[in-house]
Amino acid sequence: MRRSPGPEERQRDPERSKQQLLDAAEVEFGAHGFSGARVGEIAARAGVNKQLISYYFGGKEGLYRAVAERWRASEPAITEGAESLGEMVGAYARTSIARPDLLRLLVREAVDRDTSSNDAEGQRARFQGMVDDFRRRQSDGELADDLDPAYTGLALFGLASAPVVFPQIARALGLDPDDEDFTTKYAEEVARLVSHLKD
Repeated sequence: MRRSPGPEERQRDPERSKQQLLDAAEVEFGAHGFSGARVGEIAARAGVNKQLISYYFGGKEGLYRAVAERWRASEPAITEGAESLGEMVGAYARTSIARPDLLRLLVREAVDRDTSSNDAEGQRARFQGMVDDFRRRQSDGELADDLDPAYTGLALFGLASAPVVFPQIARALGLDPDDEDFTTKYAEEVARLVSHLKD
């Protein structure tokens, strides 16, 4: 029989418990996808009673959506201070390397073709905003006129994601994605590469 968490569990530190669950869920969903992740594993990793997942998030799907919402809420801070398109893509590359589980979560969705927990409308709106930004940058001369903003956005997303998705290729190229200087160097190279997309 399922039991609701007792008052002492809810009053310990609800915000900390929520953050622990979100952190653990990010790792588990990234490793196993939505379908493969187990709430018991998430709770064990977070060090809390698994009933708190239902209590705080309404279940596994609500937790998955909360992970996505937390990412969207933190997204503006990623590119804060980035003025050029190259700096922006470099900032996303840094974040992808620093938080690989979020990127793995997206890859798992694609590989598993799992759309059961996907906020398709929210994602479409978010990426349409990116395309609109690229069009503005194109009219400002930051992106060549003969480049399609949507295709370019997809390619740049892949560029920012490459070290996490293809670490074996990085190693085959003589790069070490685990080296402490790799992130900085890669972000700089990405920014430099993107700067050549101008007219």
